[in-house]
Amino acid sequence: MRLVLSRDETSATLVRLLAYLGGLALLAIAAAAVFQSPAILLDIAPPARSEWIEIERPFPAFALSIREAAGAPASYAIWRHAEGGGRKDILGLGDADGPGPYLHVEIYRPGSEIRHFADPQEELAAEAADLGPVRLELSSERLASKFGLLDVLPFDAVKGTPRRCLGFLRDFDDPALRLSGWFCQSGRLIRRTTLACALDRLTLLSAGSEPKVGALFAKAELNRSFCGQRDPILASTPKYKQLWKALPNRPEPRRIGR
Repeated sequence: MRLVLSRDETSATLVRLLAYLGGLALLAIAAAAVFQSPAILLDIAPPARSEWIEIERPFPAFALSIREAAGAPASYAIWRHAEGGGRKDILGLGDADGPGPYLHVEIYRPGSEIRHFADPQEELAAEAADLGPVRLELSSERLASKFGLLDVLPFDAVKGTPRRCLGFLRDFDDPALRLSGWFCQSGRLIRRTTLACALDRLTLLSAGSEPKVGALFAKAELNRSFCGQRDPILASTPKYKQLWKALPNRPEPRRIGR
């Protein structure tokens, strides 16, 4: 005997079949939501925001003019703290990974991101991390400069080209400002007077809305030794061969920030 279904019976059977399949699909979705791995959810988390943001096309506030370094590569960067508003002006002169002299100067004017400056040794170790500093220790003897007495931290750079370096750091309370950096060179010990002479050439171009910074640098200029010669009228700043190899036929000074 052949079983024949009517049109109404066929429609009812199809509806029940679709409802059954729909229920299975909902159960599968619910099971996937319950047993989904937390690691998958972590993968879609937004990336962490950097604390410091580099300013494009920075307008220099400082300059470093060293006639003996004419032709040496120079760089100037400004970084702003994303939340606190602090500013770092970073000047570089020379090849950061070469055997020749390299001078790195950082002027940090903090905002609300910090309450006080970190320990000098810890701070300089963090700043010079790319050099792989070893045997970095705070010297008991401070260095006299036009900015006053500087903490001195000799160290060896082991990443890239091995070099001897002389780190420096000075904190100011009013205005809140930290001057730090290092001077590196391979093959010889850097004399402290060489570093003092290099910082003698660091000048202010614009204080902007911070008159206390202008006053700080104006006072520093009164203490300038002109690399050992205090009278700029009787004797101009001499070529300091230990500071940088004097380059013939390059009369124009190399100035960062201009």
